[in-house]
Amino acid sequence: MKNNITREEIGEIYHSPLLSLIQRSAEVHRNSFISGEVQVCTLLSIKTGSCSEDCGYCPQSARYKTGVESQKLMELSTVLESASAAKANGSTRFCMGAAWRNMKSEEDFEHVLEMVRGVSAMGLEVCSTLGMLTDDQAFRLKEAGLTAYNHNLDTSREHYPNVITTRTYDDRLDTLERVGNAKISICSGGILGLGESHEDRISMLHTLASLSVLPESIPVNAIVPVKGTPLEDSPRVSVWDMVRMIATARIVFPTAKVRLSAGRAEMSDVEQALCFMAGANSIFSGDKLLTTPNGSVAADNQLFDILGISAMKPAN
Repeated sequence: MKNNITREEIGEIYHSPLLSLIQRSAEVHRNSFISGEVQVCTLLSIKTGSCSEDCGYCPQSARYKTGVESQKLMELSTVLESASAAKANGSTRFCMGAAWRNMKSEEDFEHVLEMVRGVSAMGLEVCSTLGMLTDDQAFRLKEAGLTAYNHNLDTSREHYPNVITTRTYDDRLDTLERVGNAKISICSGGILGLGESHEDRISMLHTLASLSVLPESIPVNAIVPVKGTPLEDSPRVSVWDMVRMIATARIVFPTAKVRLSAGRAEMSDVEQALCFMAGANSIFSGDKLLTTPNGSVAADNQLFDILGISAMKPAN
């Protein structure tokens, strides 16, 4: 059901005193989820680099010299080995990302469908992020067993052209609509640190809240500046900004998983704990998020032990 919350109401939540905001978001979290449970996900780059898009933060764009080596679509066996290892390490959702604007090759798409079927057969939730989709592609992914589709809005409609020019905001919204129509769970969030204002962050949350099918999971990313990209000199995002965004997302989307995503490797245990207190209940585990560093499984397990956190069981 569409959320009828207004942009002004989201703004009031976002700008409320931080301690009060965290207390409120923690209460909402406890009312919707089992306290102390966090969904553990693994993200694998199944096709790396040589992307035609010009996303200003992305090291995989063919337009920038970032040192990322291009790799063709992975073999099925390699993907299934990675999924099996992820499951053994406690992940319940396996996400596959491909760096391209959209899937033009039917052969490649059939190969991705094989990956989805194979991972689904392991009992894992299956997510993918493959750029823009057609209606037919969305329905075929659903038939193959896809659980969720990630397609981030990144930022507000107003700020978006300052970050990306090779596709429009409506292109992104159209893909999310196709995903929802295919009865695939929507995974969509944003990136902090793209030069946006607080009002841009509020606007993005309002756009997500206005979707005809609300997101099942909302990644909150902090930019990881990469040399060679237009945003290489971006300052580190404040933990207080991350906490404020996570808490607001938790209140606006009480039943969604709020995923502490990119930028987590640069955060201390205390900073991550604050994010969990504010309502984050999902992470990516493993050494890499596509091409950027991420926290190790061992470090995550140690932090979970300290905080008394347990891994969430799969939904299916």
